[in-house]
Amino acid sequence: MGYEGQTSNCITRIRSHYSHFSEKEKKIADYIISFPEKIIHSAISQVAEDLNVADATVFRFCKRIGFKGYQAMKISLAAELVTPMKDIHETIQEDDSEKEIAQKVFRSNIRTLEESMNMLDEKMFQQAVQALARARRIEFYGTGGSGFVAMDAHHKFLRTGMVTTAYSDSHMQIISASQLTDEDCIVLISHSGTNKDLLEVLEVAEKNNVTTIAITNLAKSPLSKKVDIPLYTVSQETDYRSEALASRIAQLSIIDALYVNIMVNRKEQAKASLEKMRDAISIKKI
Repeated sequence: MGYEGQTSNCITRIRSHYSHFSEKEKKIADYIISFPEKIIHSAISQVAEDLNVADATVFRFCKRIGFKGYQAMKISLAAELVTPMKDIHETIQEDDSEKEIAQKVFRSNIRTLEESMNMLDEKMFQQAVQALARARRIEFYGTGGSGFVAMDAHHKFLRTGMVTTAYSDSHMQIISASQLTDEDCIVLISHSGTNKDLLEVLEVAEKNNVTTIAITNLAKSPLSKKVDIPLYTVSQETDYRSEALASRIAQLSIIDALYVNIMVNRKEQAKASLEKMRDAISIKKI
């Protein structure tokens, strides 16, 4: 899952995976979320006894959410309790003013960004930057709301001077992917990681040995398992906004971070490309 080396956000990991847990795993998850202080002062055998499960079951749960073992999970949880993150996903009330609603939306976005930033795996992100930097051609694929993120990525990466495009139509995606080679790179954007069309495109890309990067939700999914380089976002659902919609700002921020890294990596080429672009669009200004 790409968590090694991180020592925080145990609760975030549990919440992000919760819908994919078995009933026994949910039992352990509920216990940790409800009694975090007790966990950090308990041995694994005590937790197992309280839940009437085997020690090995608790250990496997810790591995399931990305820790090396129970002790690593306890350290993470203790760090989270020392510097607790304020719950800023306040429920929107009917009598909230327009400004109060706006503030809650902003706070929700801030939390999404903070949690996604904390989950950013340095090794995977470095690999993504390197793959994009050496690519002959970069293509961004997404459908629905993720299609707009793909277009935003294309809009940004045009400034690098690299050959890039974006497709939100599934037929265009699969046709284009069939023409790519091992010198190319595609970025697949899907919150759920279960989009059938993107998974079909991925199969075509794999046959051509195309390097594949995914920007997807922090949970095991067919997409995250099959791509070469998974990059994860973290978001929570609120009363008026789905988890997928909340993730858009994190997806856009990952794209921004990749773009800035490529601009730094290709300093001279990027500078020349930007100058050409600014000269070209200057005719649009009055």
